[in-house]
Amino acid sequence: MFELIKNGGWLMIPIILCSIAAMGIIGERFWSLRRKQILPLHLVPQIWKEAQKNQINENTIRRLKNDSPLGVILATGLENRNHGRDVMKSSIEEQGRQVAHQLERFLNTLGTIASITPLLGLLGTVLGMIKVFAAIMENGVGNPAVLAGGISEALITTAAGLTVAIPSLIFHRYFERLIDEYVLKMEEESLKLVDIIHGDRESSNELSSK
Repeated sequence: MFELIKNGGWLMIPIILCSIAAMGIIGERFWSLRRKQILPLHLVPQIWKEAQKNQINENTIRRLKNDSPLGVILATGLENRNHGRDVMKSSIEEQGRQVAHQLERFLNTLGTIASITPLLGLLGTVLGMIKVFAAIMENGVGNPAVLAGGISEALITTAAGLTVAIPSLIFHRYFERLIDEYVLKMEEESLKLVDIIHGDRESSNELSSK
């Protein structure tokens, strides 16, 4: 492995650093975007029960804010529950955009890594081929060892760049799709909350069935 890195030239250093950063981001996103942590299923039914007993207070809102991203959105709605349905919905939508932005943390970096590592590999290929042609001009084609060094550098950096870029792109697309799914689900749960507070839902069975 060390020989491959050595033969790839100095461009292997940024490619390796990109691979380390990509692995760190992917691991962190898998941990942070766990479904049970983003979308606890108990929140809306719990709020419905408290609303039926007129037990929604500052402690309820504080608990929701510390619970999950969905809880933050629902807490914002509850804070504006006395200002009418439209105000409540608009406050939820505004908070939802902020939460969605937080869920997308590090994804731009991962996408950048997926974009630049093939270019770094291509740059290594160009530099390697320049060395090959320079060696040919200086020594002719009679020294295979000299030519092999440049060709090796060209191929290794390209392969390394693609090895980092392909999984980075796959996971970037996966996390984007996962966040879109979470945002839609949070919107659905938030609309349930609005209906609960304004009396448009009458049974907890209706909540659990959707």
